[in-house]
Amino acid sequence: MYSAVAASPPRRDFISVTLSPEEAVGVGGYNNSKAWRRRSCWRKWKQLSRLQRSIILFLFAFLAVCGVISFTSMGEPWKSLTNKSLDEQRTEPEIPGLKLVNPAVLPAPQKADANAGDYPELSPQKQPKLPHIRRSPSNLQIKPPRRDVRLKTRHATSKIVEELVQADKEEKTEKSVISWRGAVIEPDQSTEPPSSKIKESEKPSSLEAEGQKEPVPINERQMAVIEAFRHAWKGYKDFAWGHDELKPLSKSYSEWFGLGLTLIDALDTMWILGLKEEFEEARIWVANDLIFDKNVDVNLFESTIRILGGLLSTYHLSGDSLFLEKAKDIGNRLMPAFKTPSKIPYSDVNIGRGTAHPPRWTSDSTVAEVTSIQLEFRELSRLTGDEKFKKAVDEVMKHVHTLSGKNDGLVPMFINTNSGQFTHLGVYTLGARADSYYEYLLKQWIQGGKKENELLEDYMRAIEGVKKHLLQRSQPKKLTFVGELAHGHFSAKMDHLVCFLPGTLALGAHNGLTADHMKLAEALIETCYQMYEQVETGLSPEIVHFNLHAQKGHKDVEIKPADRHNLLRPETVESLFYMYRFTGDKKYQDWGWEILQNFNKYTRVPTGGYTSINNVQNPSNPEPRDKMESFFLGETLKCRWDTSGR
Repeated sequence: MYSAVAASPPRRDFISVTLSPEEAVGVGGYNNSKAWRRRSCWRKWKQLSRLQRSIILFLFAFLAVCGVISFTSMGEPWKSLTNKSLDEQRTEPEIPGLKLVNPAVLPAPQKADANAGDYPELSPQKQPKLPHIRRSPSNLQIKPPRRDVRLKTRHATSKIVEELVQADKEEKTEKSVISWRGAVIEPDQSTEPPSSKIKESEKPSSLEAEGQKEPVPINERQMAVIEAFRHAWKGYKDFAWGHDELKPLSKSYSEWFGLGLTLIDALDTMWILGLKEEFEEARIWVANDLIFDKNVDVNLFESTIRILGGLLSTYHLSGDSLFLEKAKDIGNRLMPAFKTPSKIPYSDVNIGRGTAHPPRWTSDSTVAEVTSIQLEFRELSRLTGDEKFKKAVDEVMKHVHTLSGKNDGLVPMFINTNSGQFTHLGVYTLGARADSYYEYLLKQWIQGGKKENELLEDYMRAIEGVKKHLLQRSQPKKLTFVGELAHGHFSAKMDHLVCFLPGTLALGAHNGLTADHMKLAEALIETCYQMYEQVETGLSPEIVHFNLHAQKGHKDVEIKPADRHNLLRPETVESLFYMYRFTGDKKYQDWGWEILQNFNKYTRVPTGGYTSINNVQNPSNPEPRDKMESFFLGETLKCRWDTSGR
């Protein structure tokens, strides 16, 4: 018994564990590192069965799909909420009851490198400056007409507009129409671009339009405009470089102010046409030779629209501060014109001496001149931060707004700089001496963000006054035209200058005003085209008279010997530009093309330049005048370029 117990093995009360050296603490064992945790998780994952792993993977995939669906469903409400918040922040004051479209104002241009040699590729669709039209007003020719052509009743003219819009009104939806201070304005006027009337198959996609970086290819007609500009510029460069105007026949020049009017007027056109070499040459002249410290009298209006306007628009296009500095210089030198008892500016300023005065023969200024400098001066204030320019011209508009002597919004042609009152009362025209007053009312309203109600009120009242007193129809083609009113007597006389009106009406309709303005614009641009079409050379005279009664062998248009000259004016082609851009109707392109061809046929001088002519009724001898106005390069060819585009 004892021997059995003694033979059994001894009992152990401990467990022996042997560790490899690399597993020992302090030599690589567990130390809560990320690598150790990853190995530990992976061991646990491998310890799971295949079924358990499959279930976990399925749950993760299911949760991911649910997350994507939830994000998609929540995205649209969030986007709408964000857009709504932004729209509320951007809401601008409106005229009570009037909702307008396109309220944006031209943003301040970005500063570019002053190096004139670095120019971006230019697109033909570049927006030009707002054209300034009224130049060298024609002689006042308002005579009491024969009794048989007097305006019989006020209802006769309003009936014309009613007939023009009748078909359009029948197609309208049940939108409410707001009557605002005597003017009819639609709450939600459509402003579709020209492409909206082109077939859907021809439209580029929105993505293509947004991502398009390259300029639109230049077409054949645009190339013809470029060639015409280069031909005109060649004459100026060869025979009139640095002077105001070219005399292409005598291969010489004429001076008005001695400030290179043609060169400055043409700067922005060269930029738009992509003529980099010509632009660079002109820029060098501006930098080195354009000096305003001269003892010379300049006309406030003409200097503003040709020099100040030309410099500002070129600055906007190029971003070159040189042009802004020059614009500020001339702007300061024009300010003495506003030092009058009435704040209505004098017509003439000596930019070297800092003095101003009215014309020698009168103390009156023309209404068009004192109310057609506002766009440039207001923009100069915006760019420089100096409010004095804007304040001076705004005072003029506020003063004119309060004056008596208007006839249903129509203004007389003259205003006295001492008393500040209209003179020569009773004569109303949309031609010389009053024309651009109406144009600038609308453009100032747009320029100011559509907030200045007085400007819109004056514009709308004036258009109603035109409908009421000045509209008539000719015979035999029943062309709608704008005549003149002199002391209650209607005259069937229409200046070529009045052809600014179709484009202005279209611009207003595009910016939210009543649709009957566009219908009237369409009728009037047809009339302006017929002022070219019914003339032997295909070029419009300065003034026409319309026949109010059908006569065998007579056209709608009659021309008096004193009125049959053509000055290469831009009013009709500018309106064609607006009409094509806002309607997409290619007939306006074709009409502009015809006009350019006739300019080439009857006004082009072989050695360079184009000339105004004395007789548009004589194709064999149009009697060239030996003068190329600066606005032919600054406006006429610019509008032709834009009308030639797609």
